[in-house]
Order: sequence, then C-alpha cells, then structure tokens
Amino acid sequence: MASVNPFNLSDSEEEAERRPNETIHTERNPSEGAPGPPPGNPFSPPADAEPPTLLLSSNRTSPSGEGSVSVAATSAMAGTAETRISVDGIAAQLLRDQYILTALEFHTELLEAGRELPRLRDYFSNPGNFERQSGTPPARDQVLGPGGPLHRAGSISTLDSLDFARYSDDGNRESDERVAVLEFELRKAKETIQALRANLTQAAESEVTSQERKNFKSSPEIQEPIRPLEKRALNFLVNEYLLKHDHKLSSITFSDENDDQDFELWDDVGLNIPKPPDLLHLYRNCGVSVPSPRDTVDVSVGVDFGDLPGNCIAQDPPKKPDLLHQQQTEVVQELEYQISLLTNEKQSLAEQIKKLQSEIQTLKRTVSSPPPATLDLGSHNISNSTTTTSSIDPLAVPPTDNGQYLDIRRVSEPETNPDPPSSQNISHPHPQSHNKLKSRPPVQFDQPNRKLSPAFQQALLSFCRMCSDSRLGAEVSRIADSEESVMLMLGRCLPHIVPNVLLAKREELIPLILCTACLHPEPKERDQLLHILFNLIKRPDDEQRQMILTGCVAFARHVGPTRVEAELLPQCWEQINHKYPERRLLVAESCGALAPYLPKEIRSSLVLSMLQQMLAEDKADMVREAVVKSLGIIMGYIDDPDKYSQGFELMLLSLGDPSERVVSAVHQVFIPAFAAWTTELGTLQTALIPSLLARIEKLLMQGEHGLDEHKLHVFLSALQSLTPPLFAVVLQSAPFTSRAKLTGDIPAIEVTRFPRPASPLQDVATIIGSREMLSALLLLYDYQLEHEGTTGWDSLLWVVNQLLPQLIEIVGRINVTSSTCVHEFSRFFWRLCRTFGKIFTNTKVKPQFQEILRLSEENVDVSAGNDILTKATVPIYATGVLTCYNQDEDRKLLVGFLEDVMTTLSLSHAPLDSLKASFVELGANPVYHELLLTVLWYGVVHTSALVRCTAARMFELLVKGVNETLVAQRVVPALITLSSDPEISVRISTIPAFGTIMETVTQKELLERVKMQLASFLEDPQYHDQHSLHMEIIRTFGRVGPNAEPRFRDEFVLPHLHKLALANNSQTVESKRIDIATQLFEAYSALSCCFISEEVMVNHFLPGLRCLRADMEQLSPEHEVILSSMIKECEIKVENRGMADAQGSMSIASSLVGEDAKTKFLSKMGQLTTSGAMLANVFQRKK
Repeated sequence: MASVNPFNLSDSEEEAERRPNETIHTERNPSEGAPGPPPGNPFSPPADAEPPTLLLSSNRTSPSGEGSVSVAATSAMAGTAETRISVDGIAAQLLRDQYILTALEFHTELLEAGRELPRLRDYFSNPGNFERQSGTPPARDQVLGPGGPLHRAGSISTLDSLDFARYSDDGNRESDERVAVLEFELRKAKETIQALRANLTQAAESEVTSQERKNFKSSPEIQEPIRPLEKRALNFLVNEYLLKHDHKLSSITFSDENDDQDFELWDDVGLNIPKPPDLLHLYRNCGVSVPSPRDTVDVSVGVDFGDLPGNCIAQDPPKKPDLLHQQQTEVVQELEYQISLLTNEKQSLAEQIKKLQSEIQTLKRTVSSPPPATLDLGSHNISNSTTTTSSIDPLAVPPTDNGQYLDIRRVSEPETNPDPPSSQNISHPHPQSHNKLKSRPPVQFDQPNRKLSPAFQQALLSFCRMCSDSRLGAEVSRIADSEESVMLMLGRCLPHIVPNVLLAKREELIPLILCTACLHPEPKERDQLLHILFNLIKRPDDEQRQMILTGCVAFARHVGPTRVEAELLPQCWEQINHKYPERRLLVAESCGALAPYLPKEIRSSLVLSMLQQMLAEDKADMVREAVVKSLGIIMGYIDDPDKYSQGFELMLLSLGDPSERVVSAVHQVFIPAFAAWTTELGTLQTALIPSLLARIEKLLMQGEHGLDEHKLHVFLSALQSLTPPLFAVVLQSAPFTSRAKLTGDIPAIEVTRFPRPASPLQDVATIIGSREMLSALLLLYDYQLEHEGTTGWDSLLWVVNQLLPQLIEIVGRINVTSSTCVHEFSRFFWRLCRTFGKIFTNTKVKPQFQEILRLSEENVDVSAGNDILTKATVPIYATGVLTCYNQDEDRKLLVGFLEDVMTTLSLSHAPLDSLKASFVELGANPVYHELLLTVLWYGVVHTSALVRCTAARMFELLVKGVNETLVAQRVVPALITLSSDPEISVRISTIPAFGTIMETVTQKELLERVKMQLASFLEDPQYHDQHSLHMEIIRTFGRVGPNAEPRFRDEFVLPHLHKLALANNSQTVESKRIDIATQLFEAYSALSCCFISEEVMVNHFLPGLRCLRADMEQLSPEHEVILSSMIKECEIKVENRGMADAQGSMSIASSLVGEDAKTKFLSKMGQLTTSGAMLANVFQRKK
C-alpha cells in the first residue's frame, strides 16, 4: 500500500505538469485557484468549499478550533504509484482551508531550505490579510496557537516577522509567545510612526500656498493640482470600476500605464487610509452636500430595518424577512465594531501627530534665528473646529472622519483673529509669540587684533579635524538651549545608546554628557561630567577623538570663554602626562581646537606653555605632530608681540625634531601661521628671515672642518617655506595694490605658475585671500616690473638689494663637493625664482649672478683669490636659476653657460669640481640628458686638448644616469673618437668612462666594443711605457671590478692586473714603481671580496699578489704584512676547496652516515611532545 511522501515535493505546478503519470486528480471549484483567502473574511472558510482531497496531518490547532486533521485521504491512494505534489498546490490548499499556522511553519521551512514560495511570501507580507481580522466581533479577536489564545492588536498586526520556528510543538509556552507577539507589535508600531512621519512630510511639501488656494477659489476654472495621494486613490477606484463592468482590456492597459501602483491592494494607496465608496456611489452622491468632518461627531446608531423605506432595498431580490433582518443586523454590528476600532486608532494617531507637530516647532525654534510662532494645537478640538474654513477633499478623508484627524498642512489662527485666512503657513511667526520665547544673547569671544584673510583663517582652522557631516557629528555640534530640547535630544540619542554602549560604542554618550554639562547648575557635577568625557574611552582612536573634539568645540561655543577656561582646560592639564599616547594626543588636539574660544591671555600663556612642554618632553611622534599643528593654530590667534621670540624658538625646536612627520607638520601648519603673524608685526623681513640667514652663516663659519648638513637643511627648508609669505608681502605692499580690482575678465592663473605648495596654508592664493585677487595682482606685478620698475617698492627692494646678495654670498662659501648642500641651495633658488616669476628672475636674479660669474681666466686665478668659478655658485646658478623655465631661450642660455664654464676651467687648469657638481645635479633629471650630451659634444670637437680632456672626464659622471640607448648612440661614439685623439692625455681621460660603461651597461655588443678598446690600451706597444695610462687603468679596474660582470673580471681584469704586477717588479724608476704598487694594492684589496674561481685564483690572483708582495717588501713593509695575510687566506681557501672535492668522492659513505645521524636526531625530536620550552632545552649546553 503506497503512501504519499509529503517531503517529495516539486518546486512548482509546472514541474508537476511535466510528470503526467504522477499527477493527482482532484476536483477543484473555480475559487480554489485564488492565491489567498476569499475577499470577505480571510479567516473564515467558504461555506460552499468542498472538503479537501488531500489533508496534511498537523499537531497544531486550526484557526477555526478544529482538532487534528485526518490522514484518511492517504488510504484512498492505495495501489497507485508514489505521487509528487507541487509545493504551490500544498500552499494553496493550506490557505484555502485556513490552516494559517501550518502554512506559516511550511513557509519558514521553505525559507530555511532556500526555496521561497511567492504565494506564501505575498500572503504573509500583506498587512491586509491580518488587519481585516480586527473586523470580527471581539470574541474572534484571538488567534489560537499551540499554547492557547494569542491576543493581537487590531490594526497593525501581521505575521511576516514572527519567528514561530522557535516555538516547538511540545509543551505550553504561552508567556514566551505573548512576549514575542508584543515585541512584534511594538516594532510594527514604530514602523507605522516612521511611515506617518514620511507621509506627513510629503503632504506638507506637496501643499500649495495660501495665495494659490485663494486663486483656485476665486477662479473656479483654474484646476487645483492633484496630490499624489488623490491620484493613487482615483487610479484604484477607476481600475475597480473597469473590472466590475467587464472592461478587462482597459483595466490591463490602465494598470500598465500605472505600473508603480498595486491595484489589488488598497493599502498600497496610503497607510491607514479608509477606502472610499466606489465611483458609482460617488457619482450618485456628488450633488448631495457632504457635511464637513470638522462639524460632525462620532456617534453610534441602531437601525430598525422595519422603519426603512421600501425603495431602499427595492433593487434587491425578495428574501425572507427574518433572514434579511438577521443579515442586516450582523452587517451593522460588524460596521460598528470597525468604526470603534478606527476611532481608537484615529485618536492614537492624532496624538502622535500632535507630538510630531510639537517636535517640528521646537526644531524650527532651535535652528531659525527668529523663533517661529507657537502653535496652539489645542485649537484642533471639536469646540473650535468651525474656525477652519477650508474643506477636506472627500477622496482624501472620507465622511467617516469625525474631526479627530489633524490637518497638518493647515494651522488655524487663534479665535482672537476675526478674519483668518484659508490656510496659514506654520513657518510664519506670530507677532505675539516673540514675547514668549526669550532669545539668548549671542556669546562674545575675544577676537585677536589680526588681519588674516578669511580664506587663510578657514584653511588654518581646517587642521582642527572636526567632524560634523555625520549623524552623530550633527548631534554633537547642535547643543540644546532648553529643557524641552534636552528631552528631544535624549529621545534621538537613547535608541542609539542602548544597543551600543555595551559594545564599546561609548562615543554615543558624548551628546548626552555635553548637554548635561552645559545646562547643569552645579559646578562640581559639570566638572565630573567633563572628567567622564575625557576619560570616556581608554585609548580613543582617531574617529573617537574627532567626535570628542567636536563636542568640546560645541561646548565652548555654547558656554563662552570663561567657562572654557575654568572647566575644559583643567581636564586637558590633568591628561598632559597620561601613560597612553592616545590620551595625550587628545589633549594636544584639544588645545588647538579650543584656541578660538579661549581668552586671549590664556592663549598666549597657559595653552602655549602646555604645548611647549609637550613638544619638549613627549616621546610619541604622533603627539608631537599634533602639538605642532595646535601651536600653528595658536600662532594664528595670538596677538601679543612679546611672544615672538618664544614662537621663533618653538619653530627651531620643532624643525630639529628627529621625526619626519613632526617636521612635515611644521612646514604645513606652524611656519605659515607664524609667518602670517610676523607679517602683521612687520618683522618677516626685518627679523625672521635675517635671523635664519645669520644662523646659516654662523653654521658655515663653524663648519669649515665639517659642515653639519642636517642643520643646514633645517634652516634652508624654513627659508623655503617662508618664500610664499614673502611674495605675498611684496604683492600686498606694492604701489599698485590699491588699483587691483576684481571687475572684468580676470585671466586664470597658470597651473605651473607657482611651485606646488606643501599645504593650503603655503598657497599664495590662500594667503592673499582668493585666486581672483591673486590673478589681478599678478597682472599688475608683471606690468610694474617690466615697465615701471621698483621705485618706492620697499619690500621688493629689500629682496633685491639685501636678500639676494646675502644669499649669493652664502652660496659662494659652501663646499662645492658636498652634493647635499648643492642640492638644497639649488632647490631653494629654484622655488624662489618660480615664486617671484620669470620677469623677476630675468631682470633681478640672473644679472646679480652674472655680475660675479664673469667668464674669464681672471676669475679662476686661485692665487689672486678670484676663484668664484670653482665655487658652488656655478652649479647653483646653473641648476637652481637657469633651469627654472624650460623654453628654448632658457635651454640655450644653460647650454652656453656650461660650455663657457667647461672651456674656462679647462684652459685655466682649474679644478673641475664646480662643473662636476653641475653635471651630477642636472644628470639626476632625465630631461637634461640630451642637453648635457650637447655640451659634451661641444667639448669633444673643441680645438683645445684640455677641453677635450675635460669632456672625456665628464662622460664618466653622465654614463650612470643615461639609458643604454643614448650610451650606445651618443656616448660610446664620442669616447671612441676621443680614444683616438692625437693627444695621449685625451686618450687616457677616456679610460674612467669606459670602465663605468663596463660597470653599468648590459648590452653584450656594447661591452665587447669597450673591452676591445681597453685591450688596445693594454696591449698596444705604444702604451707600454705610459705610466699615467697604467695608473688610470689600474685605478679603474679597482673601482669597477667588484661590480662588473664576473666573466669580464675573471677573463680580463685579473689577468691584466697580474701582468701589470709582474712588469712592475722590473720597473727601474722607484717613484713609478711605488705608484703602480700602491694602485695595485688598492685594486687587489677591492677585488679580494669577490668570488673568484679556483682556476683564476691559482693562475692569476695569487701570482699577482705574490708579485705585489715582492715590491712591497722593498718599498713599504707595512703593506707587505697585509699582503702576506691576504695570500695566506687565499691559499687556505684553495686548500679547503680541494678538501671539499676530495670529500665529494666519498659522497656515498658520507650520505649513509648522514642519514643515520639524521634518523637519530629526528627520533629524539619525536619524543618531545610538550611545549616549545623543552625544545629549546635540547640545544642548551650542559652545565
């Protein structure tokens, strides 16, 4: 006997249809295919429904109070094959027969299995299927569950979120179910309130103005625009009319044109809106005067159907009087019950609307400067409802409204107003209401006697790092000013606090603490609350610190400077030496954020001392960084001239900080703010910049035996950061400043006009005030320099006559061989010239350099003291001034200058250090490689051998930075040309460059060409007696050998060194012999660190060392001792390699021994089953 397997289910009816042999034949009436219950009462089964063919057993009690469902139908299936029934069919069967709880459990199981069924999902997510349950008499207002009756709310109860899966079928859990239902109803109530708020807002936004309503009344032909709610209601009624009268195609088309609306569900029109009568009823009653809802009251009447006129039911077919009377009575009772429920619900919603109105008014009073009118919500009762002259649309609010729905879009004037308008905008203040709200006097703060531009001040304050663009940031920055506002804030914040405070989200408590601290009358309590605020989080992260800072600033704005000094600053002082750096960081950031709200005496005394102490003593880089930024903000608000020296010392102290992030903060915040203050004091040009220049000069005087390059970098970087403020001073004090106007077409500033600033505070536009003003000033600046000169322009004359000459003098005193110093000064001059512009550079800077760099042999006469061309002035002028602009004339000027310097130095037999420094600095930028090669080619084809020698030397510096393509196309041909020069000195000068190519290039063809050229130098008989050539080759081999290709070193370098060492043994001139021996010693010392094969070691390296030792025994005994130890070490290496080869022949035996030892070791290791401490003891020596 086969039975139905209820778990062998298909996913849809289509799958059941694909199995014709397995379908179950059941009789269905037309109503069974409906997705839900009948439209009348969803919880009462139809009277004419046939008993179900297939019943599923369940231990649950059905909603109608029936017992367990029989499974007798399964026995009728005996003898048939195992039948598969669709899931959708079972769901429809359960819904038709009102097994709602069983269907819900079935829906839950399908969800857990990942097979959601649309029929069940739509049913349980539709509120209408459960709201209509409230339409039954009170005795039916119960849902029978496993544990007994579950009392449900009448209007908002649904089953879509109840977790019935947690209720098992064994045992009575009535209390748990009751709690679950109440929790669910509470959540639905909150959602309803949120939806009502949205609807209220939408209705208020869509309301037309009172003037427009007057126009509509005075001109009936002008149609009032339809509201969204009215449109959706009319759409529903029209579609309902079309369906009732068999206009189905029109209904389908109408539905498609309004695809954003669900025409099967009235609740889709609007939340808790009663459904009006159909279109036919509205048409028949359109001429009847509908009473105003404000003029009616809620009453209950009993109707005696015997008293009704006969024509009222003339259209109905005749029925038995008793039956008709009974049905009418039931209908009336049903309607009365629904009216009572709707009335209660309406009253509760009206109270909620009143609360929302009160909240809106309070928020408007808080936000707007003129307080809005106080709304008398008590005027919306029945007694004065007649003052409302505007009628309600019967589609929006049906006649069943008894005056207890509030019209939020209209607020009646008090009855004292004899002629109220049809509608009054709630944002219009009432004249009398101003007297009820006492406005708080604005808090006054000490404003510094400063002249900072608003843009600079705003950019300076941007480093406070406050956050007000988030929800919590908005709460923190909006301080309440009355008890009512406090309550509203508590209502907004507590829902976020309760679930989060236990999960370390303590920043949610900040608005509550701050509001209470602001309004609490007891100083001790306020101090305790602020102490809690600063100790709220043990180690606050970046976001939490920003939130606390935002709260502190809001507190300061609210209470004023006196309470900030008395209440907030002591909390900072207590945390200044806290053990956690995050807490000290909070203190450092607080000092800067609170600076605008403190008394000016406290800014320049207590706060400055606190930050100075933290800068000198704190060990955390991030704390000192925050201290420097806060010091910068203090410098933007301080106005005590006596504090200048303290600010200067703080600048030097912070610039010498070992942390890069601290130094970066100095340049970004502190120096621009300090420079702005000194500009107002008038000491930028008279004190600040001259002090830094004096320190640089003193440093150069003390560093003749060793310059402190770090200190030089510190001072130069400070001067570099002061360049934008200096240029702003020049512009603002120019003769044309008063003529600058922001009218007309002002051209935009080129992107490359100024160097990229390190921060917004170093942007000249921010210092001036705006980019438009800067653009206007730049036009006048360029015109003044080009046509009118600098007469009467004291600030610019100071730059030209004092600053530039002093800088050029300092440049001439630095060591030209120090690439760091050259680079620093070059960068400084480049930024100075770019900031002051091209006209200033060409007319003021270049002439002063050219005046002292007169390119003649007299200027390189070292004996006469005219050695300016050998100083660092040459590379700094070439790389810092001539490279500022990259146009053709600028490049030509640079090429000509380098060619002249190379020629002058070569012909004067002067040191080439200044030229080399220029090539090194320019060669670091690939943009100038072609330019430098052009300069060198000029030297290659020069008529003087001295210039050609210099060009060959310069190639060595250029090869390392140039790509291999340029080396192959430009460098090697030039060197090959020079290597065949008639002058032997020129040929010798090419050897270092060839060696550098061997060290850096990887192209084999190129390496072979260089190798052949070097071989010709070594093997050509004409060079056998060239002592200087041999010296240069040995020096080059010692420099490039360790980094060259191993094959080149083993096959070329070491064999030729061996030959040179052997030939030096027979050298008769002692001076030459000692020179060669010394160079060979340096070369062998460098090559001894390389890996050398045994063959090369035996055949070339050791014999060469022995030859060199023979020379050193006679010439330098101290070198002979070192050579002997080197030879001994090399011999030991060779012997060890021989022993390793001998041991390799015994590999089989050694492998067996090794395997045995490994096995024993691993067995010992396997016995260790405890901690790693015992494992460590295995390797300890026994005591």
